[in-house]
Amino acid sequence: MAPSALRSAEAQSTDGAAPNVHSVPSVIAGSDLFAGSVSSIGNLDSLSDGAYVQYGSDLDGGASVNGRAVPISKGRVANASENVHTFISENFAPPSSFIQRLGGAGESASAEKPNILYIMADQMAAPLLKMHDANSPIRTPNIDKLAQSGVVFTSAYCNSPLCAPSRFSMCTGQLPSKISGYDNASVLNSDVPTYAHYLRREGYETALAGKMHFIGVDQLHGFENRLTSDIYPGDMGWTVNWDKPEERPEWYHNMSSVMQAGPCVRSNQLDYDEDVMHKASQYLYDHVRQGPGARPFALTVSLTHPHDPYTMTREYWDKYEDVEIPLPKVHIPQDQQDSHSTRLLKAVDLWDNPIPEDAVKRARRAYFGACTFVDDQVGKLLTILKNCRLDKNTIIVFSGDHGDMLGERDLWYKMSWFEMSARVPLIVNYPSHFAPKRVSESVSTMDLLPTFVDLAGGNSQDVLPVDGNSLFNYLVIDRPGRDEVFGEYMGEGTISPVMMIRRGKWKYVTSPVDPPQLFDLVSDPKEIFNLAISEKPEHAGVLAAFEDEAQKKWDFKAIHADVLKSQRQRRLCYSALKKGRWESWDYQPIDDAREKYIRSHIPLDDLERRARYPVVDYFGREHTAAATHHGVAGAKGE
Repeated sequence: MAPSALRSAEAQSTDGAAPNVHSVPSVIAGSDLFAGSVSSIGNLDSLSDGAYVQYGSDLDGGASVNGRAVPISKGRVANASENVHTFISENFAPPSSFIQRLGGAGESASAEKPNILYIMADQMAAPLLKMHDANSPIRTPNIDKLAQSGVVFTSAYCNSPLCAPSRFSMCTGQLPSKISGYDNASVLNSDVPTYAHYLRREGYETALAGKMHFIGVDQLHGFENRLTSDIYPGDMGWTVNWDKPEERPEWYHNMSSVMQAGPCVRSNQLDYDEDVMHKASQYLYDHVRQGPGARPFALTVSLTHPHDPYTMTREYWDKYEDVEIPLPKVHIPQDQQDSHSTRLLKAVDLWDNPIPEDAVKRARRAYFGACTFVDDQVGKLLTILKNCRLDKNTIIVFSGDHGDMLGERDLWYKMSWFEMSARVPLIVNYPSHFAPKRVSESVSTMDLLPTFVDLAGGNSQDVLPVDGNSLFNYLVIDRPGRDEVFGEYMGEGTISPVMMIRRGKWKYVTSPVDPPQLFDLVSDPKEIFNLAISEKPEHAGVLAAFEDEAQKKWDFKAIHADVLKSQRQRRLCYSALKKGRWESWDYQPIDDAREKYIRSHIPLDDLERRARYPVVDYFGREHTAAATHHGVAGAKGE
């Protein structure tokens, strides 16, 4: 189960007498467990059976977990040698109690475990969204509703600002250097557990519809069902080459996406996302028609929009016809760019190649339209959940893999640690159990794996060693928590690892080949002033502490060598595999029409189960004793 969390509380009974609630030191699982030694929890023997500890909202009678009463049994003092999480679980909540409280009334869902719908957008810049900027012109009413009724993480980051490395870190809960997730042609080993493995082990049916950028023979990585292929190649053709840093491969981004921005009738991206939505929708319809006994689902729906190219159908383009498209706020002259940004400008063919204002506006307008397109897909999924009576028992998580600079600092796409590139949206929505709020601490998508384990009724403390930390306590406790993100980038535009630490108000970026960067994001949210070159003693002290931490955390020389070795191996293998017969690793989803619709070899019970939802009786009435797929004959047992 998810670790129990206790908070000091005082409650007053209705007659003013002291309630049967004792003050208990705060406990945060996965962080600083106690404000003192374990034994400082004090003598709980005086608590009578059925006493309550209160946190979250105030309830008459004392006790609640985010508004729900939770009984605790007569306790005892924990010994200093005991495992704190075991002590809490054994003495304050039965192992299944959390999941029993999370369970809902969805017809096809497990009575104990909620379903999980994880929706991902690609390259969606969090700072531009209305849930983070009330003045944003981007229209996302469905995402806004999720934010209003959910837990919003206002300082969420990716752990690598590039598609595949970011997704690998998110899936595994580990930093890219731990899993060799260096670039968009890196291979994630099959023996590295992902959140799909953990959820599947907890009894979930895991399914993926959409992009995950897996490379190599294994295109599942723990997912029981993969409903679509990926939009990008599953081979090693996009391997970065640090041996020839001045070369610009033909598959690198260029500025055609910006210069050619505008409306379209059709695009590859639209083809893909519409297939993703069709397969995801059908999956939910099929799930609810399984009837009682179906396993809870953990469905990941990963859209490719609003990723460039910046083009969108006229329907969405016209939504911004009368909207003033804001231009980038920060411009950095070419000769004043930092060294990593200089490499990025050259990598995307932007060096000495300025973009006219008209193209910038067209690209941003198309991008805004693509964000609204994504929002509409979110709305369609929410409608299906409601129509299938799954909405009350489904946790919805919305996030992304990285952002997009969209011309800020005269940069485009991602690949940097600036806010527009590195920040992502992150919402956890389950309003019947998690009160709406905003979490300001910095977290990352790498934290999702242990979070999913806790939400599924497992114990994130039992997860194999990962770098991520469960966000569960943020969902149920209103108190400060861990405020820290680590990031690593070794993809396009780099010639050596570029690492990032985000903590408190600070963002620190370092690389063996570049001068360090230090930003105070409270006083300088646009990241204009690099305090690493400040002459103020207080900034020098902060910089020195970060530099010392980075040197202790990362073996830059060893990581650099590992990246080079991996690049060379993959380039050699790819060059060989292109010779002779080509064996594609791109996933081919199973879609066997022989097992769909009405077929003679399919048992009648199975055919009828698929025929209609919800089930009705002979007179077309739902929820009657005679409601059956088999009509009158079936109702009579014939």
